[in-house]
Amino acid sequence: MTPFQHVCESRMLRLLSRVCSSLAIEGNLKAAAAHRSICSAASLPVSVCSALAVKPIMEAKLYRPPPEVRGMTSLDKEAFTQTISVPALRVPTGVLNKVVKSLRKATIQRPGVPRVVQDKEESSDFRLVLLDPHRVSSLSSFSEAEAEALRSFSVAEELQYYELRLTYHNLKSDEVLEAVLPQGQDVTSGFSRVGHIAHMNLRDHQLPYKNLIGQVIMDKNPGVTCVVNKTNMIDSTYRNFKMEVLAGEENMVAKVKENGVTYEFDFSHVYWNPRLSTEHQRVVQLVKHGDTVFDVFAGVGPFAVPAARSGANVLANDLNPESHRWLQHNCKLNKVENKVRTFNLDGRAFIQGPLKQELPALLKGKATVHVVMNLPALALDFLDAFRGLLQQEASCDEILPTVHCYGFSKADNPEADVAERASQSLGFPLEDRCSVHFVRNVAPNKDMMCVTFTLPKEVIFSSDPEQTEPSPEPAPKRQKCAEATEDP
Repeated sequence: MTPFQHVCESRMLRLLSRVCSSLAIEGNLKAAAAHRSICSAASLPVSVCSALAVKPIMEAKLYRPPPEVRGMTSLDKEAFTQTISVPALRVPTGVLNKVVKSLRKATIQRPGVPRVVQDKEESSDFRLVLLDPHRVSSLSSFSEAEAEALRSFSVAEELQYYELRLTYHNLKSDEVLEAVLPQGQDVTSGFSRVGHIAHMNLRDHQLPYKNLIGQVIMDKNPGVTCVVNKTNMIDSTYRNFKMEVLAGEENMVAKVKENGVTYEFDFSHVYWNPRLSTEHQRVVQLVKHGDTVFDVFAGVGPFAVPAARSGANVLANDLNPESHRWLQHNCKLNKVENKVRTFNLDGRAFIQGPLKQELPALLKGKATVHVVMNLPALALDFLDAFRGLLQQEASCDEILPTVHCYGFSKADNPEADVAERASQSLGFPLEDRCSVHFVRNVAPNKDMMCVTFTLPKEVIFSSDPEQTEPSPEPAPKRQKCAEATEDP
């Protein structure tokens, strides 16, 4: 080829490439037909025609279910079936595994869809490797490393096209729900997993489709055999809520494992939040062997049981009789029943009863005393139960309890907000005497926080539980006590 011919061919290539690309937008068949006509009329070399080859454009919508399913309230799985064309490579069987490994980022990734299928010619010497149409639209879509691998394995540089039948079982839950629910509205496939139960919080516009949503969630998540929807807010007294079964069995007794500890409980009658796993672990790791833990709102034991397993002595309480029953069950299940004493009392009664009785002897020891108060809707209001709890003032060498108290905040500065509310409830300022930990965001503009502080002696030994004020000028002995307490 002369230099002049090379320049002309290059210009022709760029021109026709723009023409074919434009045609491809209008439709795959029209573009392919135009390509053949142009190459024939212009008598272009094979190299140019190969470079200009127009391949079907795989649009994202081809991966979605047919539009006829929108508005469906009773799940018809057959209605989601469709056939799409996907790119493929014809690969010799002798190098098949090596090619699949080299193209692992380019091959099709669909639930239940094989990456390797029978060759169209049903040859035993070749197989088709199906490619992701969003990743591969032409040979130029391959990276340099992928292209080099194909050359080294002598794979023909030509894309085949395979008619792939997609069914409901090949679709992801969000794809199904996005196709069914009204356009422009939020689509959610998120849920909390509690053993075999998927717990959802559906919005009003999703309720007409609630049973379909439940079935889809159960179908697409192995191990989920029951899907429930919360029907009201959490009861602040017993921390449980009413729920309805959307799909599956009505067995509410769940078995879960969190941080290596097994729990069993009736999810319909107790409180359990799998999103608090990290927080449970964070606090339990602060507890040392020989420490004592007072768990004021213990639930089924996510703080109490692992603390006992770490060697702590635990007194655990919950007002909900069902929570108390499953707390005892979980102590036995994890073989810590001899380290945990359980109570079925109101939180304030527990503080002013068992905790008050045990605390004087514990303060004379060297181990740390932890008080965990995980009832974020109300726990801060219970701090006033510590006012004037004990009569005899602590000596210098006594280590006062560490309190971990949870609360919700909608304030712009949630750290300052929960610290201020804790101070008000105690009747004593905690400024510079506490730390506040962000736990999680529970709703827009609503955070769950944990305020941790050493229970001030001015509070616990106050002679007037109704009004506690800090001492304006600490006596020398008290100053030494404070220094000893802060000394690492």
